[in-house]
Amino acid sequence: MEIFLVQIVRLTLQDFRCFKNLEWSPASGLNLVTGENGTGKTSLLEAMHLMAYGRSFRGRVRDGLVRQDAEALEVFVEWSEKGAGGSEAGESSAAGLRRAGMRHGGQNWTGRLDGRTVSQMGDLCAALAVVTFEPGSHSLISGGSEYRRRFMDWGLFHVEQTFLALWRRYSRALKQRNALLKTKNTDMQLDVWDRELSEAGEALTRHRQRYLDQLQERLLLLAPQLSSSVEILSLEFSPGWRRQEMVLGDALLLSRDRDRQMGHTTTGPHRADWSLHFGSLPGREALSRGQAKLAALSCLLSQAEDYAQRFGEWPVVVLDDLASELDTRHQAHVLSYLQQRQAQTFITATEMLSMIDEVAPKYALFHVEHGQLRSKA
Repeated sequence: MEIFLVQIVRLTLQDFRCFKNLEWSPASGLNLVTGENGTGKTSLLEAMHLMAYGRSFRGRVRDGLVRQDAEALEVFVEWSEKGAGGSEAGESSAAGLRRAGMRHGGQNWTGRLDGRTVSQMGDLCAALAVVTFEPGSHSLISGGSEYRRRFMDWGLFHVEQTFLALWRRYSRALKQRNALLKTKNTDMQLDVWDRELSEAGEALTRHRQRYLDQLQERLLLLAPQLSSSVEILSLEFSPGWRRQEMVLGDALLLSRDRDRQMGHTTTGPHRADWSLHFGSLPGREALSRGQAKLAALSCLLSQAEDYAQRFGEWPVVVLDDLASELDTRHQAHVLSYLQQRQAQTFITATEMLSMIDEVAPKYALFHVEHGQLRSKA
């Protein structure tokens, strides 16, 4: 199967953080963006992430993304989907390009995709795949379970057509059950939502288990290519209840009295998690921050590779402040891996990466200063 490469050809920003107006035409391969701290280089990657996830990796839209004194931000992305030989990726690229735009005021948003208005953020996010590694990505390994659920659900959202509807079904049932738990409800009322929660939750969990089983195979092959200092032995899934002992419906019934006391559902896929097992280390608590970042990056790039194989397109890869807590040797491993796959990659740094000319001699260099982005040939 030919793997198509998603390549952003134009990014336009208006009233996005420090950028009043900006139009950028990045290169198809490696793009290195340099600049001092606080100049806006991370905001460029943040805008791509916003279009692909519907949120920033640095907080909510209303928390500083809209430029001061502006009513709303606007982001427009134009991208191509081409094979390594230059062939177009199907009917979606009949005109050679795809286009998506968003206007967001912090509370309300509007979006367009290929000339059509979209009403669901999920429709907009499904169009452009971006894998993001940023200074907070170590939370994927050392943070709470929410980060890891979001990680596996992002992968399923893109590669399983039925997943989003199933996830929404489970979320609605969970909301209804939690509302009942806070009132003087009858067991008959809870039985109805327990059945709905159980059916959706069991199906959701089967998707997650299969996805992580396949991802583990890629992770165990890829991780040693990036680092020899973090030996990953396995990835273990925790579904959110004692699945080997009972079905979800029985687990919900068993926890009903406790859930009434707590006022919310304490067991189920909304509490799912996964963990890595490491050689020569007792657990994630023993990892240094740098080791946690290497493990997280291994997971993220494994997910990108899995996406490419299952969906037929290699996603855009953005690496914010790659040099932070990754030494030169590990930076070189990452760049070499991405260069071999011809993935469009965006990297930010406060200064030039010392090994880049040796590892990736063909790259585009840009510099951000005073809210302006300039090419440095």
